[in-house]
Amino acid sequence: MVTTATTRWQMTGQGYEFCNCDFGCGCNFGGFPNSKDGSCRALVGFTVSKGRCGDVDLAGVKGAGIFVWPKAIHEGNGKAAFIVDPATSDKQVEALAQIFTGKLGGLPWEVLGPTFEVVGLTKAKITVEGSGRSSTFRIEGIGEARGDTLKNPVTGEDHIVNVDLPTGFIWKKGEVGQGTFHAAAAGLSVDFQKTNWIYYQYDWSNAA
Repeated sequence: MVTTATTRWQMTGQGYEFCNCDFGCGCNFGGFPNSKDGSCRALVGFTVSKGRCGDVDLAGVKGAGIFVWPKAIHEGNGKAAFIVDPATSDKQVEALAQIFTGKLGGLPWEVLGPTFEVVGLTKAKITVEGSGRSSTFRIEGIGEARGDTLKNPVTGEDHIVNVDLPTGFIWKKGEVGQGTFHAAAAGLSVDFQKTNWIYYQYDWSNAA
């Protein structure tokens, strides 16, 4: 529960979600992964257009997380390795750590934070190329994620799919595609081809 004494935070920006589920991600529809082994393994990148945590300005921050849950996210026992761009200050890192572990409350992290153990933090140059569902999210020395449109199986043409989640707590409108990604840090690794990928705009905070 967020109290009046809790540091207020807010972040808006772009999210780059690559996971090992089939397209669309079963977690968004039924709460459970539709990956081949029932696990959730993901590389999630983010850029902050506008943000603040207390008196710490978060605008311009770029970061990512490698997440590994053995089963559904809500069943816990996950591990996470976070990466931030070298331009990120120590105060910004501290603020993000408080937010992403759920200590300051606010969606989505008050729900997600308790489901994983943070096993490492790394600084590495992050670059984003392209736009929307045709984005590439690159982390120097750690990995890369390439997003593409879904394809019509008969003609090979782009098959444009969007998912609308009015009550979604991570994102509400997602541009769905197919992603190929690999990354490794702090003993965690992910490596998948042509699985689920979703680009979205997010608006997170612990505002009442």
